Amino acid sequence: MEQTMKSLRYFSMLLPLFTATVVHAAASIQSEPIQPIPKAVIKNPAMVELGKKLFFEPRLSKSGFISCNSCHNLSTGGSDNLSSSIGDHWQQGPIRSPTVLNSSMNVAQFWDGRAKSLQEQASGPIANPKEMASNHVLALDVLRSIPAYVNEFDKVFGHKQITMQEVTQAIAAFEETLVTPDSRFDLWLKGNKKALNTQELRGYQTFKTAGCVACHNGPAVGGNSFQKMGLVAPYHTSNPAQGRAGVTGKEADRMSFKVPSLRNVALRAPYFHDAGAPTLEAAVTTMGQLQLGRSFNKQEVADIVAFLHTLTGKQPQIVLPVLPASSNNTPRPTPFN
Repeated sequence: MEQTMKSLRYFSMLLPLFTATVVHAAASIQSEPIQPIPKAVIKNPAMVELGKKLFFEPRLSKSGFISCNSCHNLSTGGSDNLSSSIGDHWQQGPIRSPTVLNSSMNVAQFWDGRAKSLQEQASGPIANPKEMASNHVLALDVLRSIPAYVNEFDKVFGHKQITMQEVTQAIAAFEETLVTPDSRFDLWLKGNKKALNTQELRGYQTFKTAGCVACHNGPAVGGNSFQKMGLVAPYHTSNPAQGRAGVTGKEADRMSFKVPSLRNVALRAPYFHDAGAPTLEAAVTTMGQLQLGRSFNKQEVADIVAFLHTLTGKQPQIVLPVLPASSNNTPRPTPFN
């Protein structure tokens, strides 16, 4: 009994110290412009599983060839690593595909922010003639013709009447799980001071002092604001995209794009909305000149690039779904040559 009391008194003496350490660590993280990415919390596993099938479902496209994963490849950082995505009949889109990884943290979806949510975004490519080239009526006819899908929608939503609202809700639920926590930089933020080497730390300090964190901040290291491409000097490009101006109709919004997340950026070359920078080194150099009015020297560029590599987190480990077979009533695809 006496020994127990001594142990309790010893613990009570240590508790304030332990609490102070935890509070200090939390305060230290919050004082940084970047915070660790939280792990995904799956609230409805059945809906997520359905959404995963739909994400990989090529029959939502007119050709039966293109799925969400075609342009947002989960094996290559959530994008397709092309200067512009390839759609129906090998058409090239006007802009490169943004990553789907950590996209739930974005202030809006698409480069110009025309979709307010992941669910709203999910409906667009299906009916876009340059992307999946189907339409919502045809896509729903396909799903309704497949008994296994009808039963799965019934299981998730409580009825067998499949609607586009439910299709996009399921896809969004799956996409919300595509987060990439526990990068080496996250580990450093959480107190593992051996997670980064000297050059990477130097790169982070330059990243902060140069002003990069004015736009690239928060858990996603960006994605939470819009910014004009070419603040200090004009950005010259042949790409026709006009950014937010295409949504708002305001001249002041011309060339204003959603600031991309820098999470997993090392996996996603080329860079910018028009793929104007083939490498991270080129992207850092251009951003310094056009956005900050600063010419980084070779060492600074190398240091910042080294830091950016530490932002690669644990990639979603996706088990590819086995999609249900079409029925005799399933509308046939229109393949392209």
